[in-house]
Amino acid sequence: MAVIALTSGEPAGVGPELCAAVARRFRGARLVVIGDAGLLKGCPNIEHVALAAPRRAGQLNPDNSRYVLEVLDRAIAGCLSGEYGAMVTAPVHKGVINDAGFAFTGHTEYLAARARVPHVVMMLVGGGLRVALATTHLALAEVPRAITRAGLLSTLRVLHADLRTRFRIARPRILVCGLNPHSGESGHLGTEEREVIEPALRAAKRLGIRVQGPIPADTLFVPWRLKGADCALAMYHDQGLPVLKFASFGRGVNVTLGLPFVRTSVDHGTALEIAGRGKADAGSLLEALKLAVKLAPPA
Repeated sequence: MAVIALTSGEPAGVGPELCAAVARRFRGARLVVIGDAGLLKGCPNIEHVALAAPRRAGQLNPDNSRYVLEVLDRAIAGCLSGEYGAMVTAPVHKGVINDAGFAFTGHTEYLAARARVPHVVMMLVGGGLRVALATTHLALAEVPRAITRAGLLSTLRVLHADLRTRFRIARPRILVCGLNPHSGESGHLGTEEREVIEPALRAAKRLGIRVQGPIPADTLFVPWRLKGADCALAMYHDQGLPVLKFASFGRGVNVTLGLPFVRTSVDHGTALEIAGRGKADAGSLLEALKLAVKLAPPA
């Protein structure tokens, strides 16, 4: 049976209560929940990491940001050593971590830095879709200059490799969004498609990667086009994820591709407004656990 590290996330949010809820009923693997034992009552297997300051549900405290990162670091170390077969993460709050003086743009980027890998890819799974992102947590104004030929090619190589090895798809087919409306309308609405995206796709094809695009985002996610496709690659966060989250109805799973270990996560945030009230839905966390078990190497 696989051993899965489950990080409890931002202590003021819904993460601890979601972890406690799933740990009591999940039977697909041995879960080790990492966090403060006082927050995780009812979890059968806890790796204790002490809070830095008292926790009040719904109220962020920057003093606990170092604790949040210590929890992540413990899970990462266990995955790299082989102690854990995969890690599943409850949500963290990027803003309060930055307020505490730590540069933190998200789990995806943090995991890449700690695992010392040059390129990772964020992909959401749910509602019968897989949607990966060429850029992740960036302001919209920064997206065009962040999309480069080399970066796109690296993303496609990681995506192709993990679809084959992790998801066991022999010959993945990837649909690629354009950046601009109508994929640039032959350069009249932007030139990124012909100057950046198309050359990257030609290079990917020379490597044997099955890609199609750039396809306008407003017509990529239609049933006839998705039929037979294994993944869509969106250029930025809010281009592809609203479609997947609509389709998955709170059961989506975030997967980080390109790491030397399996990492999945919920598709939602810390939900501070309902933390501690017993109203949080554990559906996404359960799906994240199921997918982690499916993708994890044999124990």
